[in-house]
Amino acid sequence: MKRKSLFALSAVVVVAAAALVPVLWSGGDNLHNGTAMAATPADQAALIKKGEYLARAGDCIACHTVRGGKQFAGGLPMATPFGTMFTPNITPDDEYGIGKWTQDDFYRAMHTGRSKDGSLLYPGFPFTSYTKVTRADSDAIYAYLRSVTPVNVPSRPHELKFPFNQRNMLIGWRTLFFREGEYKADPTKSVEWNRGAYLIEGLGHCGMCHTSINAMGGPVSSAAFAGGLIPLQNWYAPSLTSNKEAGLGDWETKDIADLLKTGVSNRGAVFGPMAEVVHNSLQYMSDEDINAMATYLKTIPQKSEAPEPLQLETSEKFGGELLKQGQKIYADNCAKCHAENGLGMPSSFPPLANNQSIQMPSAVNPIRMVLNGGYPPSTEANPHPYGMPPFAQALSNTEVAAVVTYIRMSWGNHGTAVSPQQVSDLRSAPLD
Repeated sequence: MKRKSLFALSAVVVVAAAALVPVLWSGGDNLHNGTAMAATPADQAALIKKGEYLARAGDCIACHTVRGGKQFAGGLPMATPFGTMFTPNITPDDEYGIGKWTQDDFYRAMHTGRSKDGSLLYPGFPFTSYTKVTRADSDAIYAYLRSVTPVNVPSRPHELKFPFNQRNMLIGWRTLFFREGEYKADPTKSVEWNRGAYLIEGLGHCGMCHTSINAMGGPVSSAAFAGGLIPLQNWYAPSLTSNKEAGLGDWETKDIADLLKTGVSNRGAVFGPMAEVVHNSLQYMSDEDINAMATYLKTIPQKSEAPEPLQLETSEKFGGELLKQGQKIYADNCAKCHAENGLGMPSSFPPLANNQSIQMPSAVNPIRMVLNGGYPPSTEANPHPYGMPPFAQALSNTEVAAVVTYIRMSWGNHGTAVSPQQVSDLRSAPLD
């Protein structure tokens, strides 16, 4: 058995995540430029409502709320290749939260990646994207966070390896990978397109997952949106720039919008980290903003391919044996939902035939779906989604490799065979 390199992309249909985005700030008063804000109760209520919507768009709750814990009280562990980070308390608690931060302090964290005391924030907090957020939107998010219930819980210190626990090292990182500045509209594009670009590149921080990172934890800018491995999560965020992989150029705008808003569409469904993004964030966004995001995503140009990680490759003979074995396993376990011809029953059961995500060079996500199963998110528009059961207990590593090989190579699909060793590696990997 030999290894060959693959592009860092994929998903069982489309997968992304707001996975490594711990916000690293602490405290604020209702001040602007050092002076008290003069606002009527109605004005303040409207500002808070706007801020709540924008906080949803940024998916703040995903990182700052532990499952079963107090909202925005932080404490969520975020595993990274450099150690574990813990998200902070961003409630308006004076002792441990953002109770003593001004609007200026908050905007500086969003825009420049610097804390209230001027110290540098770790790039796990996506200030490289949030720098594009306007001052008005930052102030609205601040107003909303100041309105939530204070929680008197301290933030847990990060557990980063040396030398990554030395914040002064961030000066070099910022020089290489950070460009400060609010989003500037492209005058050659429509208002809708620019709104979508602002949301995708700014609050949505989609590039955090859909762009590969290098050994220094910095984005590979030449391959922006070309797909990336989500560190330590064992999922790939697919390329959005290539129709040969998971690009959206040949999707209808409505299908993109449906996927973002509900988690399912006629082209497929979201699972894994992206399901959480839809559940926590995207389903709450207005139809106008969802359509704007879809409009922008559809026009992302072809770009350089992502760096190529390694993946096990089977021999041609063994691949043929797996394909034959996989046909029977598919008929016994999968055809009832996905149909003998692989066309499925959209949007309840996604098609596997001519499904780009099934055929992409990386087979990680299809393998994970067979092993672990999963559900699209439950959303208002799709409150009772159909899911896929796990087969980890029912199928051996070879059997999983066989059925994934079959779906990647049947009905005109152009994928390659899957190694049982790769299944074994993913079977023993953490689920989160």
